[in-house]
Amino acid sequence: MARFFGFVQFDFAGRLTLADGRYLAREGASGDESVLVVGTLGTTPMARRRRRRARQVQEAEPAELALTRVTAIRAFAAFDDEEAAARWLDEATEAEDTVDVLASDAVALLNRALHVQAVAATDPAFQALTAERATAVRIGYGSGEETADGRFSAAREVDVRGGASRRRRREEELRPQARVAAVLGGNERLDVCETLLLRARADLDGDREREAALQLRGGLEALLSELRAGPDDEGHVRDMEALRERRGESELVAAAAVGGELTSAQGHELRELLEICERVLRRRRVLDG
Repeated sequence: MARFFGFVQFDFAGRLTLADGRYLAREGASGDESVLVVGTLGTTPMARRRRRRARQVQEAEPAELALTRVTAIRAFAAFDDEEAAARWLDEATEAEDTVDVLASDAVALLNRALHVQAVAATDPAFQALTAERATAVRIGYGSGEETADGRFSAAREVDVRGGASRRRRREEELRPQARVAAVLGGNERLDVCETLLLRARADLDGDREREAALQLRGGLEALLSELRAGPDDEGHVRDMEALRERRGESELVAAAAVGGELTSAQGHELRELLEICERVLRRRRVLDG
């Protein structure tokens, strides 16, 4: 009797740096297995090895993009029959919170693979993807043979953006847009700490604690220097004082990261310090308008 597997599937416009194929992933301690299936749809030709000569154009027509379909298969939680798989699909798509968790876990697996690809190819331009960037997101189930080919027995398309949050998301997008214009126009500059702390967050979200610890050490020091003359706000003063008092912790955690894996206590300190740093930056953006 065929076994069935749940999955989350994304369609992304364009090609990913990850080559088409099937990738088996195992979680460290638990040994849980997941399978990532990547397939490019469409007929857009790959770039030629030899550069073509420039040619005159009359009008810039948009090129047709290929579509990359990524299926994250939950191989660690197989169903013995289709009835059990169908019940899981009903429950999985009933609540927005469950949809968000499943999509988040699936895109984390994809980003883990993309990060390894970037390191293996020595590509410094790695950028994590989000579920919101997909043109379509599906949750479903299928047999092993089906899911291995990106097909399924049943699936439902889900909205990972959420209906009620769209307005809030739009409001949040407007502020970065204004800042992009200010920075590009030479009226504002980015602080070094913002870049370093953003990298620390990306590493931490990608389960790369050692890398996050090293990024945090530099980011915290830059923040304490660059934001000394911060907003006249009680919360800002309190958080900055806490960071000054705990800067030694970031040094110890970074030193431990150089030597090996962090303990659970060190990982907790890392998260706490990064959250305080991020709160300082968020507060400044809000108070600066």
